[in-house]
Amino acid sequence: MTSAAPAVDLEDLRFRYRRGPEVLDIPALRVPAGRTVFLHGPSGSGKTTLLGVIAGVLLPTGGTARVLGRDLGGLPPGARDAFRGTELGYLFQLFNLLPWLSVEENVTLPVQLHPARRSRLAGETPRDAARGLLTRLGLAGLWDRPVAELSVGQQQRVAAARALIGRPSLVIADEPTSALDTDRRDAFLELLFEECSAAGATLLFVSHDLGLGARFDERLSLPELNRVPVTA
Repeated sequence: MTSAAPAVDLEDLRFRYRRGPEVLDIPALRVPAGRTVFLHGPSGSGKTTLLGVIAGVLLPTGGTARVLGRDLGGLPPGARDAFRGTELGYLFQLFNLLPWLSVEENVTLPVQLHPARRSRLAGETPRDAARGLLTRLGLAGLWDRPVAELSVGQQQRVAAARALIGRPSLVIADEPTSALDTDRRDAFLELLFEECSAAGATLLFVSHDLGLGARFDERLSLPELNRVPVTA
């Protein structure tokens, strides 16, 4: 549900891996709740690292990262994991599907693990919700197929359905259309926009494809936000 607080509110954010050089130095970044935001930047600009901080997988080494009104750095690990599983839908660049589970089992996993997310299915069973999303993504009938048997493009769409199930408050998509042809990409984007709109969710979408930017409410350039120079 849309909140008065920004979906993402970063202030003086800095991040480095152990004792390495700084990867992120962002004075401020605010993403209003309920918006669709296109974030772009070349390889080496810190996009995936930034998404990891916003998702609470990585903790800032300086400054604050508030997501949906919560200061992630102030949460203990268990609470941070529960918050991420309940409120965030994350579409990973490398999918992170579980190869020993079927297509349907992969998609329903978030609502099986997090009862609060399951409660947002609006009367649907996890099975019906999963199959509805998969059908709209062109994967009808593949419910019981092991994900390892699918093509890369099909696996990407399974990962999208998993991110969307249970109406998360913030959907984070890291290069989600890279393995899709034009028709599949357009259908995927329509579903993404529709599901986020229906849930009042915020969409943070990262891509190299600048041609997609015009479809979003806002367009942000990470090299313009980040004071750390882009590395080759």
